[in-house]
Formats: sequence, structure tokens, C-alpha cells
Amino acid sequence: MYYITLSWDDGFTRSVGKIAEIYERFGLRAEFNVVVTFHEYDPQTFGDFGLWNELQARGHIIQPHGYDHSNLAEMPLAQAQENILRCLDVFRQSLDGFDARRTVFNFPYNVSTPELDAWLPQVVRALRISGKTPMPLPTRHTTRLTSPASENAEAMLEQCLEALLAQPEGWLLYTAHGLDGEGWGPLRSAYLEELLECLLLRDDVRILPTQAVLDTAIERADNEFRNE
Repeated sequence: MYYITLSWDDGFTRSVGKIAEIYERFGLRAEFNVVVTFHEYDPQTFGDFGLWNELQARGHIIQPHGYDHSNLAEMPLAQAQENILRCLDVFRQSLDGFDARRTVFNFPYNVSTPELDAWLPQVVRALRISGKTPMPLPTRHTTRLTSPASENAEAMLEQCLEALLAQPEGWLLYTAHGLDGEGWGPLRSAYLEELLECLLLRDDVRILPTQAVLDTAIERADNEFRNE
């Protein structure tokens, strides 16, 4: 089985609306990783928790992408930890039913440190950084997720999909941003629609948010236990 997750960063209002509509047309759930304070500085471009709660109620997944998009790897450990905890506190106060133990923290710039990698799984379910792709199927103990990103997003995504499908099984988690010229390395709406339609024709592909893919590890372990 192949799992594919497009994980959409930053929370551009215009792009998010298009992405949600496209995913819903195919019966899929999108995953949006949002920066807590972006809306305060640019409310015309970035969504707020009113929008995030609305999208969550429609079945989409909302996850943290930082308090202010600072590069946490460049901070002293204590300051980086404080920044992450401040972000999670806002999520607890603002996103309906938020549970940090279920969420994936998506590092700004996809960069972390060994110290943050060791600490953060005590606070959240998993963390996302840059790294090798595709990943193996997750286990119950998977907490460190790796994802590519590129300014030339469509070409990179095609390369990553080709590498994934050349293996017997695996998981591609790809960091995307906006659509149709918005954000860093945007995809085109038409490309996204064609890609999803093509992938959904395959019986061996599932397009899921990260939380749902992590849940498959529990399902597999339970099935193995029952079959023993």
C-alpha cells in the first residue's frame, strides 16, 4: 500500500478555500498547517481561527506550523521550546477540541535540532522536518516525519511520486504551500485536480492526512495481534 499526504503550509485564505473545495469534490480531507500570528499582521492574506474551525467542521485537519514562523533551529533550546508551547497554547484556546497529543507539529522551514527532536514527542504526536523521502510505513513508535519541499513544486512532487511508486510500499509526505501563484513554490489548481483524479484510480494508493496515516500503524498492529 502507498500513502500520500500533501501537507499545506502557512494558511493562505484564497488558496485554502480552493484546496478545500478540490479535496471535497474527491471525497478527501485536506491538511492545513497554520502560523498563529500571520493573520494578525496580514488579515487579507492569511486565515484566522474562525476559518480554521469552519474547515475542521467540514472534516479537514488543522495543525500547528509555529507561533510566528521563526526558525526554531536558530534559537536557544529554551526559547524554541517556549515558542512551540506558546503556539500550542493558542491552538488549545482557539481550535475546537484541539489535542496536542494527536497533532503533528510542522516545523517552520522544515528545520529542527536533535534536542527539539528528542523533546517534542513528549508534547505532540509527531513532528515534521525536511529529510529522506519516501518514508517507510509508520509504526506505533513513529514520531519523526520527513518531507521534501521545492520552489519548483510540481516537478519535485512528480519525482517524489515516481520514487514512491517504484517501491513495494511506502509513504510520501510532501510539504506544499499555496495554489495558482500564491505562496512559495505554488502548485496549479488544474495540476492538483488532475493529480488527485489520477491517483484515486489506483487501488493501491490512499490519500490521507498525516494523523490518519499514523493511525494505520495502530490498525496494522491490532490486526497482527488478532491474527496471532
